Amino acid sequence: MFRPDRKNILINGAPGSGKTTLVRTIAHNLHDLCPVGFYTAEIRINGIRQGFELVSLSGERRILSHVTINSPHRVGKYKVDINGFEEFCTALPLGDTRHPLIIIDEIGKMECMSAQFRQMVEQALISDTIVLATIALKGDRFIEGIRQRDDVELFTVSQQNRHILPDLIIPKIRKMVGETERDTGSVTLKKKRPDLACVQPSTTLSPIYIRSQPPS
Repeated sequence: MFRPDRKNILINGAPGSGKTTLVRTIAHNLHDLCPVGFYTAEIRINGIRQGFELVSLSGERRILSHVTINSPHRVGKYKVDINGFEEFCTALPLGDTRHPLIIIDEIGKMECMSAQFRQMVEQALISDTIVLATIALKGDRFIEGIRQRDDVELFTVSQQNRHILPDLIIPKIRKMVGETERDTGSVTLKKKRPDLACVQPSTTLSPIYIRSQPPS
């Protein structure tokens, strides 16, 4: 049952279950709310995964991790560009309260190597802004603490339910946004934010981004 007191929505699931596709579908359908944030896409060369790339909802891209980059930070075979990740996150307008929805894909082991990212997540969760985020199935104390928050509603995506979850989550977010605007005396989102340009996310929902050459 939907809990109106839980304004933070977390999505977890096994690798390949469709978490990123789900959040991109939701972002596309809620583009009129001007969501901000990012998703993570695979980088494949000749069909072999080489790393992960960050893609903001407005289209900016940055390497998160790759087998060929120079970095002392590593998860498995992937080296993680923590400095680049933090620069990418700093450029996102996550603190702009005109945006009623923040999307984070994902709260995972690579991302949580950054203390700045962990702080950003905590600030978003305690803010008045709705947060939709994917989260690792298991993790360290920080990740487990996020999963156990009282203001969080957790959905587990699978191949069986990933096609119906958008129809459950999208109305919930719209209802929460409507209640927030009613509480603040706003009539409509556009009237409240007339100067806010909304960028519609791509309708191409494949979570895999393919490069023919490794990043420089």
